[in-house]
Amino acid sequence: MANLRAGLIGLGMMGRHHARVIRELEGVDLVAVADSFGDPHNVADGLTVFNTVEELIAQGIDMAVAAVPTILHEEVALQLAEAGVHCLVEKPIANDSESGRRIAEAFESKGLIGAVGHIERFNPSLQSLRDRLENGDLGDVYQISTRRQGPFPARIADVGVVKDLATHDIDLTAWLAQSNFVNVVAHTTSRSGREHEDMVTAIGHLKSGVVTNHIVNWLSPMKERTTVVLGERGAFIADTISADLTFVENGTFQTDWDSVAAFRGVSEGSSTRFALAKREPLKMEHEAFRDAVLGKSLNIVTMAEGLETLRVAEAVLESAKSGSVITL
Repeated sequence: MANLRAGLIGLGMMGRHHARVIRELEGVDLVAVADSFGDPHNVADGLTVFNTVEELIAQGIDMAVAAVPTILHEEVALQLAEAGVHCLVEKPIANDSESGRRIAEAFESKGLIGAVGHIERFNPSLQSLRDRLENGDLGDVYQISTRRQGPFPARIADVGVVKDLATHDIDLTAWLAQSNFVNVVAHTTSRSGREHEDMVTAIGHLKSGVVTNHIVNWLSPMKERTTVVLGERGAFIADTISADLTFVENGTFQTDWDSVAAFRGVSEGSSTRFALAKREPLKMEHEAFRDAVLGKSLNIVTMAEGLETLRVAEAVLESAKSGSVITL
């Protein structure tokens, strides 16, 4: 069977990583690249750098990655769908949910694979955590908390921290719990002088009854990517920077310290850090996209899921603006 022919639109900071991984991917050839702003990171490596999506499509591609600014997602994705090209579009799926809906409908109507680059799902720590939750290792899940903070990334200009970063946490939370958000309440602020918000604190409620909270910002001098899932038997802590997963179980020991013994909560038990195979999440994401195109599996983040995540992000922004709880 001939290799799949892949194209890449957008040769910026994320585009260069996509190019590297596509070239490493078994069964896929990177045959065309495009960016109207040129190739600042020398991604082309001998390929012609086209200016338009039409020129890229003309090279006979089967699949494409759209790593362009969010405001351009709809324009690029709809051209690819019309041409019958499967697409992995970077997150968020679009600049707003109406645009995202048009993208999702275009790919569905054409019977094409459309995926969204919510890469955290492919982090080894979260994949292992999801398996353990499905296996019932935690018992009932009570709460999912995430912290995602660090310095401001110069690559982002067209969206705020909610659509750029908090969408990771919205997606991974619903995916881990296998339950969608039913309402959110949030506060945002902008301290860096930019048009968009650079800090958000959000609280959510899932259909399953799980409560969630999320701290996300571009204002922290230290980088943190942590997900804590609290449940009946203890807590899982996933660090997606190091791809480590730790389980802290509820303690069972007795105490003769009267003031502590009177508290009928849980105590801290043993802590276990799991040994995980740590493969690159971006490569796993591309493998999933390739396998979906080949009809082997459907382990991608679908466009319908990407659209739901964007709807929740918009509700977060609406809540911050109105000061109200927003029901989805």
